[in-house]
Formats: sequence, structure tokens, C-alpha cells
Amino acid sequence: MTSRPARTPTTRPRRSPARPHETPPPPAPTSTSTSAQRRDARATRARILDAARRELTRDPDSSLEDIAAAAGVARRTVYVHFAGRAALVECLAAEAAEAIRRAVAGAPAPTPDAVADLARFVLMMWPVGDRYRTLIRLARGQDLARARVDELLTPARDMATRVFAHGRRQGVFQTTVPPDPLARAIEAQLLALLDCVDRGLCPDDGTGAATAALIAAGVAPDTAAAKVDHVRKTGSPPSPRLKPVPAPPSHSHMSAPNSLPPEALWRRADVPPPPRARP
Repeated sequence: MTSRPARTPTTRPRRSPARPHETPPPPAPTSTSTSAQRRDARATRARILDAARRELTRDPDSSLEDIAAAAGVARRTVYVHFAGRAALVECLAAEAAEAIRRAVAGAPAPTPDAVADLARFVLMMWPVGDRYRTLIRLARGQDLARARVDELLTPARDMATRVFAHGRRQGVFQTTVPPDPLARAIEAQLLALLDCVDRGLCPDDGTGAATAALIAAGVAPDTAAAKVDHVRKTGSPPSPRLKPVPAPPSHSHMSAPNSLPPEALWRRADVPPPPRARP
């Protein structure tokens, strides 16, 4: 009987244990998506700052909830961009100060014509007037010290004071008010006129405000209107010499040749216009 050869045992490969279903890792962000996210973040931050400027100008005690609601974002979104209210206010103040600094730095050199220089100054500051007003309003609240606001506004105020001092030496600003108080008074007037524009009382591109500033400094109304018109068109003073304005009689009203309505001319902070006489 023939014996069969012994079978060689076959080694079967061992099956690896079943692995749970693995989720593929998310794709790495591309440069395009990262750029879009950064743009969105910058846009959101700018929207928050714009809302903060409006709300704090309206009410210096506006809360972060008020600002977030005005910006159309959640309160926690504000904290993504700013550590808190103090950081938001300081950033707003720095932005306003930088806008004013750029405007002052871009101003032309003084000329022999102080009246034209004052008209240019007002027309130059008018586009950044909302920033200027924001700093003034913040000084009334508890978030920004008045000394800090005065420091930020010093470049613009110094320039205005130099123009008024020059005009008084020339004799073209017929007023006995010293240059520094006169600059502050006309500053308040311009901010009041800006409030009137925002309230819809009068449209103005700065022409009416510049004319009103010249008249307040003592320039004859006709001369003031002609000077502002010429500066806006050419940026240079007209050739005719200035006419000194005669002192108005007491209790009289000068007719200013500008487009500002009576409500705008009378508007001051927290002071209503006088009642109109009934027919």
C-alpha cells in the first residue's frame, strides 16, 4: 500500500480588523478663500465702526448692544473685533484723528489772503466734519478724556487760530474776539450746521458753511459769498481787494447771501430756533 505524502499546511493571510468609517480631512483653505474671509472681516469691522460713530454721535452713552444692532451684527461679533467698549472708542477716536490729520496735512500753504485761507480751511474740513463731531461728542461722555480729545484736535484748531490771527493783522476780520476763542466759536457753528445737514434741514456741500464762517469772522456778506465761490472753483483768491464790513447797528439782522435756512442759522447745541412770528 502506497503512502500519500503529507500535506503542507497552507498559511492563510489574517484579515485586519474592520476599521470604522473615516471622514476625509477638510480641504486646506486656498488663498482665494482666505482673502475673501479677510475682506469680509474688514467689511464687518468697518460697518461696526461706522455704526459706532453714528450711535455715539447721537448719544455718547450708547451701549455695545445699541452699536451692534445698528451695525446689523450680534454683540459677540463686536467682541471678535474689539476687546470691549473702551477699545472700540479708542479705535474710533484714532480713526477720526487720522482723517483730520490727513486733511490738515494736505492743506495748501498759507497765502497773503486770509479770507481765502479760511474758506479753504472750512471746505477742506467739511468732508471730515463727521469725524470731528464724533471727537467732540465723545468728550461729553465717560469714555474719552477731554484732554485726549483736545490733543487729537490740536492740528486743526492750531491751523484755524493761525488763519484768524493773520486775518486780524490784515484787518479783514472785523471782530474784537481774539483768534483762539473765535476759532472755537466758529468750530461750534460749523458742527451745528453739520447737524442741520444730517437732520435734513438744509443741503450743503460746505459752501454755505464756509460763507457763514466768513461772515461770522466779520467779512462782508457779499464778499464772503464771492470769495467762497471763487475758491471752490479755482482754489485761488480773486483779484479785487476785500471790502471791510461795516459794524451792524445793534439789534439788527444781516442778510447772509447763502442757502442756509433760518433754522440752520439759529441752530446751536441743545438750543431750538426762535419761534416764527405769526402772520
